[in-house]
Amino acid sequence: DAHSQGEVVACLEKGLVKEAEETDPRIQVSDECKKAILRVAELSSDDFHLDRHLYFACRDDRERFCENTQAGEGRVYKCLFNHKFEESMSEKCRDALTTRQKLIAQDYKVSYSLAKSCKSDLKKYRCNVENLPRSREARLSYLLMCLESAVHRGRQVSSECQGEMLDYRRMLMEDFSLSPEIILSCRGEIEHHCSGLHRKGRTLHCLMKVIRGEKGNVGPNCQQALQTLIQETDPGADYRIDRALNEACESVIQTACKHIRSGDPMILSCLMEHLYTEKMVEDCEHRLLELQYFISRDWKLDTVLYRKCQGDASRLCHTHGWNETSELMPPGAVFSCLYRHAYRTEEQGRRLSRECRAEVQRILHQRAMDVKLDPVLQAKCMTDLGKWCSEKTETGQELECLQDHLDDLVSDCRDIVGNLTELESEDIQIEALLMRACEPIIQTFCHEVADNQIDSGDLMECLIQNKHQKEMNEKCAIGVTHFQLVQMKDFRFSYKFKMACKEDVLKLCPNIKKKVDVVICLSTTVRNDTLQDAKEHRVSLKCRKQLRVEELEMTEDIRLEPELYEACKSDIKNYCQNVPYGNAQIIECLKEIKKQLSTRCHQKVFKLQETEMMDPELDYTLMRVCKQMIKRFCPEADSKNMLQCLKQNKNSEVMDPKCKQMITKRQITQNTDYRLNPVLRKACKADIPKFCQNILNRAKDDTELEGQVISCLKLKYADQRLSPDCEDQIRVIIQESALDYRLDPQLQMHCSDEISSLCAEEAAAQEQTGQVEECLKVNLLKIKTEMCKKEVLNMLKESKADIFVDPVLHTACALDIKHHCAAIPPGRGRQMSCLMEALEDKRVRLQPECKKRLNDRIEMWSYAAKVAPAEGFSDLAMQVMTSPSKNYILSVITVGICVLFLIGLMCGRITKRVTRELKDR
Repeated sequence: DAHSQGEVVACLEKGLVKEAEETDPRIQVSDECKKAILRVAELSSDDFHLDRHLYFACRDDRERFCENTQAGEGRVYKCLFNHKFEESMSEKCRDALTTRQKLIAQDYKVSYSLAKSCKSDLKKYRCNVENLPRSREARLSYLLMCLESAVHRGRQVSSECQGEMLDYRRMLMEDFSLSPEIILSCRGEIEHHCSGLHRKGRTLHCLMKVIRGEKGNVGPNCQQALQTLIQETDPGADYRIDRALNEACESVIQTACKHIRSGDPMILSCLMEHLYTEKMVEDCEHRLLELQYFISRDWKLDTVLYRKCQGDASRLCHTHGWNETSELMPPGAVFSCLYRHAYRTEEQGRRLSRECRAEVQRILHQRAMDVKLDPVLQAKCMTDLGKWCSEKTETGQELECLQDHLDDLVSDCRDIVGNLTELESEDIQIEALLMRACEPIIQTFCHEVADNQIDSGDLMECLIQNKHQKEMNEKCAIGVTHFQLVQMKDFRFSYKFKMACKEDVLKLCPNIKKKVDVVICLSTTVRNDTLQDAKEHRVSLKCRKQLRVEELEMTEDIRLEPELYEACKSDIKNYCQNVPYGNAQIIECLKEIKKQLSTRCHQKVFKLQETEMMDPELDYTLMRVCKQMIKRFCPEADSKNMLQCLKQNKNSEVMDPKCKQMITKRQITQNTDYRLNPVLRKACKADIPKFCQNILNRAKDDTELEGQVISCLKLKYADQRLSPDCEDQIRVIIQESALDYRLDPQLQMHCSDEISSLCAEEAAAQEQTGQVEECLKVNLLKIKTEMCKKEVLNMLKESKADIFVDPVLHTACALDIKHHCAAIPPGRGRQMSCLMEALEDKRVRLQPECKKRLNDRIEMWSYAAKVAPAEGFSDLAMQVMTSPSKNYILSVITVGICVLFLIGLMCGRITKRVTRELKDR
């Protein structure tokens, strides 16, 4: 029957298509028959009326969708193909169209428009072999790959041919069933995960989602078939090829990427730039990441990257042509090779061209947002991601999680995460999410370094320095701190430190990896060389400069000093739970409650304070609070003498109250232990073991002596037995503590109850000017505690040695000292003796207040002499010598001695005479 011939041909076409989709077909079509079937399909490609089965199946649909389309040159076929997935398309027509498309996939000549438009280009680039319609070269996939390769190499392909290629690439992406390899390799996965998602490319995207690992495992053959299809269709060159992506992202493209020409390959890059931003919609995000997963595994699929880097890749990474793949080269290997060369210095050898380097950086910045877009990282770290980061579901947190668990990772994963972190330290813009969070800070404070084409760690350094600006937002601060914490794991993760100190580390600190240990090692070497006045420093100058930067950065957050943090974790939880970590606030909190800390934490805090006192620039809080005062008073001061300079200017009228309060805090700390006062320690290095050895014998390392050594030296100062340098330092300490009782730890410890009960009002005063000390002296008779009484008596004893250490008396008698004792140098009780003589001299009229205060002091000293008599002859002699009535006492003692001498002479005469009379008898 002539009318049934169309059905017979349709049956044979279906058999031909079915055979290609089965691994072991039951009925095999002979080669001669195949050739004939495809030839018939080719002959009917011009006019759809010639394909009788399709014509009868699609008559109504043609009227519905393609009424105005003229028959001929395959136009009706193309029109029907474009409406294949419309809801109103009949199922019978859809099946017939799909069969026709599958035949085109097997032999491009079945498409009249494609064969005609690309004929000259196929011949020009040798993409076909005549008279072999069933050969590899006849397949649509081969034609597309061959012509795409020419386009990517910069060759000219006619616009008509490129238009046809675009249509058929879109067709392959839209319907997975047109690719026999997908059906053969992915049948099980489609049935299990993606049934019912046939239309508009949704099945392919479903498979992509499964392969990304969000639903389950996929066989390697299926994965390879999908990767091949993506290469054939090349959606990276034009996002419109991927209909599912195009529809999902249309709104984003219209708002975020409207400045880019439609179909431009940079549209995909623009979408990646807006990933996880407010402009991105969820459906677009999923489709984009599904496609990028495959593009990231074949560098050629990023059209712009391939165009800019094909020369560099061939030169440095030994790549093949666009449509040639090497089975030996793992996914992502070429891109890994490119980015290794992108960050090489000129000294390290071959580098990428400027254009290629910019593209590699662009892609690194985009792909860092998702670990699955880094094939090498995902392959090496699959186990660790499951083990440590299964709870980290938020975007961009997987890499942070791996960095946090760096020491726990398997070797291969640790190496790749370490390399990526090292790369981030050089170019922090790879951290795209962090860069977005920090954009306001970068624009305000770091725009100059951000604009540099080569980062070299400057941008992160700038962010760290501005971490506590009021413009800083929480996300940026957390991100910057996290990167600082990651850097502590390996000194290589601090690019500037690594570059400045790598030779010094190899020479002086070999086998040390952790940054904190390297910093300690190099700092110790620098300190030892300085103390020993070495002619030449072992640590290079450029390393010493960068080492200083690292030391200062570490003081800002206790977590950047792992040993201290580990020792004090429980104390932080108990006492500083609500205190923020930044701005050294936790460290300051621990210092303020030092006596309540656990032994180990207390020791570590003491060692930290010892280091800070030796080098006040490492005292983050002091430097921050007193920043402006340092500029005003100490611009030329050496960093080691910064606190000393601030102390000297503490009572200036223009001193900032907050800074003054901080200086007082540091003075209180210094006075708890002589080891926390480097200037005193140096000045009194001979006096301390000479006079206070018994205290040193009882002392423990890393534990305060609560001012015992300083109290001991004060007593010797009153006895005028210290060396000149030590005496000068102790005088300053006595003068300062006479104004503020908090600077005398022994007084505060032993007299806390008395201060609370007798001198509460004075202690509560905002400005301490010696009121508490004066109150205790006045109430000496009321003090019951022996230790407190002893401390107050010691104060009185000290004031006899020098009027400067008695601020109340000195203020009251300032005019009289100027008038009557100006020529007498201070110290050793000389000015006090001068005032006492003036008080006894009736010709001299002292100021009433001075006279009253002097009489009060005489009464106190008399009481002190009764309460605390001399403990030995030397003590008695010193009391006499330091007494204001020294001349009177010495006169009395001299007269007494003379009287005794005369009596002795007389008694001696009598006894001699008696003895002689006895002898004469």
